Amino acid sequence: MDITIEHLARARLITTEDREIPVSATLRYTTCDPLAVYVDFPAEAALDGEEVTWTFARSLLDQGLRAPAGHGDVQIWPCGRTRTVVEFHSPYGLALLQFQASALRRFLVCTYGVVGSGQEDMAAVVERGLSALFGGV
Repeated sequence: MDITIEHLARARLITTEDREIPVSATLRYTTCDPLAVYVDFPAEAALDGEEVTWTFARSLLDQGLRAPAGHGDVQIWPCGRTRTVVEFHSPYGLALLQFQASALRRFLVCTYGVVGSGQEDMAAVVERGLSALFGGV
């Protein structure tokens, strides 16, 4: 049985003018993709007015809560004692968001309560990936 965990989180979008705009996000984890976490943003938080979902490694979130982590499209680092910055890069630009670190930690703890670190079913992950790659279900 697949289990999905969703947590609502508040973030602050940091603009190029150093303004902070409050945005909501949904942190999501599903056991059918146990290595990944998803961050869903509503349409009003996106430049093009459509919902946006970012997917990245659960381990990246874990690492980024403690020290700077990531490269490429997603980078995460602590910002003081209470906040965590998540930086998303796309062909359309850059989004820099600050989250309460405690909200991200609570979400991460819940995901590990469902599937522990290192307990991911890698055979199932590989099977689904190959199936998607070669046109299966």
